[in-house]
Amino acid sequence: MHPLSVEGCVELASLDRNGLVESRHIGAFVVIGRDGSVLESGGDIDATIFPRSTLKPFQAIAALRAGAQLEGVELVLATASHCGSHRHTDAIEAMLAHDHLGVDDLGCPTDWPLGYNDKADRIAAGEGPQRVTMNCSGKHAAFLRACVANDWDTQTYLQPEHPLQVLIRAVVEEFTGAKEMWPAVDGCGAPLYGMSLRDLGTGIARATDGHDSDAERLVNAIRANAWALDGPGRDNTRVIESTDAIAKIGAEGVLIIAREGIAVAIKCLDGSQRANTAAAVTLFARHGVIDRSVAEDLIDELVSPINGGDAVVGRLTVSV
Repeated sequence: MHPLSVEGCVELASLDRNGLVESRHIGAFVVIGRDGSVLESGGDIDATIFPRSTLKPFQAIAALRAGAQLEGVELVLATASHCGSHRHTDAIEAMLAHDHLGVDDLGCPTDWPLGYNDKADRIAAGEGPQRVTMNCSGKHAAFLRACVANDWDTQTYLQPEHPLQVLIRAVVEEFTGAKEMWPAVDGCGAPLYGMSLRDLGTGIARATDGHDSDAERLVNAIRANAWALDGPGRDNTRVIESTDAIAKIGAEGVLIIAREGIAVAIKCLDGSQRANTAAAVTLFARHGVIDRSVAEDLIDELVSPINGGDAVVGRLTVSV
């Protein structure tokens, strides 16, 4: 196992200002099918990367397999990196109340909302960082529901030896086919497994190919409640709404997009997300998963123009 290096990267996108390239984003990507067949790739797709929150679909599938009764918005929150809006946190607090639990039972750390406006609203209301506004709180509420369903301990549910985490690891291995994984701890405190982009992409492709009933439930719930996975107008939500694909960011520049057994997995080496959505939808269009016009519209909508005063003086250009 080896980390992604500069030498193992290709240019994903560049940004110009008045005709001069000002920034370049490098990383690795793969377009892959459920059987592991690589349709296109760039960079070292066998380097070990941390999938971060792109691991959440597998964690949600495991919660369902553990008997957690999750439907609709609750199921989407189980796989969400939500923006921390009141709509999100109200739903998560209702999930906890249903299980006779409260926000203090969440094992994730306190944090500000991801959304700028949502953070500003909390500050204006005199609130500070909270566990429920942390972007992984829905996943943790789903973990707790699985524990309640099985009478498992709710205090130690983040320990790798906890029955829920043992099941999650088995589900990750089943979908990704990863033979070895780098054990770690994610930002929310949950066990995390480093793997290759090849394995991550394969796993997400398999999660959308319709072969597994729990994965299919998750996919259908996300399509019906895209706002809950990210937030209205935010990148993942808009990609889902526009393409019917499953889109999921991970911290430190990771992104997956998948539909009907074909996935794009990207890791930007510098940890930025600026190039990822544009690159991913471009690759999806190239391989006929979505229309090129849909990809172009999403890029126009989601990629901020490069301004010089009131004028547009540059743009982000996808390189792959």
